Amino acid sequence: MTELENKTAIHTDDAPQEANVKDAAARAGGIWTELGPTLAFIVIYNVMLRFPEEGLFSSENALFWATGVLIVATAAVIAMKLIRKQRIPPFLLVSSSLIGVFGVLGIAFHSKLLLFLKPTIINLMFAGAIFGGLAVGRNIWKMLFNELFHLPDYAWRVLAIRWGLYFIAMAIWNIVVWQAFGEAAWANWKMGNIVIGFVFALANTPYTLKHMQTHPDDR
Repeated sequence: MTELENKTAIHTDDAPQEANVKDAAARAGGIWTELGPTLAFIVIYNVMLRFPEEGLFSSENALFWATGVLIVATAAVIAMKLIRKQRIPPFLLVSSSLIGVFGVLGIAFHSKLLLFLKPTIINLMFAGAIFGGLAVGRNIWKMLFNELFHLPDYAWRVLAIRWGLYFIAMAIWNIVVWQAFGEAAWANWKMGNIVIGFVFALANTPYTLKHMQTHPDDR
């Protein structure tokens, strides 16, 4: 092998590694970008708790300020993806829209009750869409993630049912945390909910991989 061929081989071997590193970095950046709004909510909430109890900038209004920051940060994530011409997952778009709508309503009506119930309402809406769709022969979960995974219809149905039950469980769990532990614990537990969702998704990965198909036409 000549010196030129040797150098070419080295660069060829390094190319996949460099691509993998860049891909991993991009994925990590995407995860933190989507976690950012939740982290901003928690930080702002805890900072506002240190303010006086009365007035516009007060501990009493901490939840409203944190929700406002959450809405703005979520919108910024969507805008950033659009500017970078990145694909916006349908689920992220739908969930962000619902967060924005119910968050704005809670702030506009100055209703903590609406903000407390927001996650429960959104989770029940997702569960209703999934089970309602299955009842009329439409798999909403498949429609949302069909571009990412090529699975047979029965596997999509199983995943849809699992996630529908997950959303119902999270709707109930939201009420439990709010009623049993109070506002501060509820607000700070938002990151815990993300962890639960990640673990649940991870638990479903083996089933998804088991039924993964190479070509969409195989379904």
